[in-house]
Amino acid sequence: MEEVKLFRIWSSPYSLRVVCALKLKGIAYEAIYEDLSNKSPSLVKHNHVHRKIPVLVHNGKPVCESLFILEYMDKTWKQTPLLAEDPHQKAMARFWVRFGEDKVLQSIRFWCSFDRRERTTRSNTYLQNLKYLEEELRGKKFFGGEKIGLVDLALGWPAYYLEIYEEMSGAKLIDQEKFPLLIAWMQEFSDIPIIQESWPPRDKLIAKLTAAREASLSKGDPK
Repeated sequence: MEEVKLFRIWSSPYSLRVVCALKLKGIAYEAIYEDLSNKSPSLVKHNHVHRKIPVLVHNGKPVCESLFILEYMDKTWKQTPLLAEDPHQKAMARFWVRFGEDKVLQSIRFWCSFDRRERTTRSNTYLQNLKYLEEELRGKKFFGGEKIGLVDLALGWPAYYLEIYEEMSGAKLIDQEKFPLLIAWMQEFSDIPIIQESWPPRDKLIAKLTAAREASLSKGDPK
């Protein structure tokens, strides 16, 4: 009998990647919710280097960091594959995951923190990176084609979080007219029942993100 545990927090998009993959593959697991201000000895034991979530523990063996967890899961449980068998397609999926993580998702977080003048100085790079993703989606339902895959799980969390970030920042982060394919992809991703049921409670998430933003501003960080 397999033992699968997931150390997570309820609001983390990184945890959400793993939760959705577990559900897509039909893997039974135990969710262990952590308080990151008072980390459990078990979390520290299983991720003693970074002491962060998520951590997947499979038959006593820990795997840390969401993207590594997703690839481990795809090698371990073959049903509902997240990566193509073709080496080139697999390499390109990894490229777009890294591009989205480093260039686009980080930009969205920064965009919510800086004032309008700072956003203007960064806007050209941000918009160009979105254009690359828009072009990659041309003629496709998901990044891997007709079925949800690794890239979608890695980059899909803005489908839910984006509207909240826009409310908080007062900025439009992805324009419907400029990026219709990205908007359509986010809607397709959100409409998958397993994805939809995994989103954190909206009001609770707004309250947490608002409190975090106010705490940041009180320390004199940029608006």
